Amino acid sequence: MNKNEIPIVILSGGLGTRIADNKKKLPKALVSINSKPILYHIIKYFKCYGYSKFVICLGYKGKMIKNYFEQNKNNKFFKNLDIKLVDTGIRSNTGLRIKKIEKYINKFFFLTYCDGLTNLDLDKFLKFFFRKNKSNNIGLVAAVNTQSRFGILKINKTNQIQEFNEKQIIENLWINGGYYFFNKNVFKFIKEKNPIFEQTTLPLLAKQNRLLSYKHKGFWYCMDTLKDRMELNKLSKKNPPWKIC
Repeated sequence: MNKNEIPIVILSGGLGTRIADNKKKLPKALVSINSKPILYHIIKYFKCYGYSKFVICLGYKGKMIKNYFEQNKNNKFFKNLDIKLVDTGIRSNTGLRIKKIEKYINKFFFLTYCDGLTNLDLDKFLKFFFRKNKSNNIGLVAAVNTQSRFGILKINKTNQIQEFNEKQIIENLWINGGYYFFNKNVFKFIKEKNPIFEQTTLPLLAKQNRLLSYKHKGFWYCMDTLKDRMELNKLSKKNPPWKIC
């Protein structure tokens, strides 16, 4: 399959209110990690795997994201990339944003958000989908075995603490890592007026056994809070664990 024919859809309409500099009021996509917007890091990740076609769904402060690309149009990093900036509505939920870019999809597409960085092997991810895929399967979700944000206690029947494990990996607990691969039939499952994709379409696909999971045991980190941003900045100083090339 020609990688140039597979678009990368990036949901970039989020407010980033818990992360962004309050003075600048940046959209989440432009919140920086080591002086580069997280959107840049995500584009670079896919670019390193040979993908060049991007559809960026704009919402909150979409004009600022447009200005960013306009200001960097001569940057050699963006050379030979096909980037479409699509206004999908300030108040649109994720399902509606995805539905609004249907015309840009021919057969398959990747989907992700503007908050997660990973070293997920996209080549293996894609091969897994086509190796496991049956006619009824519509999508693949990267499942990650994340670290607890809190200390985990093991307590016995007399309420004595037997173990205290600070922020350990919770084994056998897999969460949605926010990296997907879909065929275009997914649009048929976005039915409501302004649905939340994760609360409507994904559960429906799962219920019908049309959604596969790929267990990723490598690096994954979600930038959800200011603390997360600080941690990613720290990780980026030497050899970022999400760096592919």
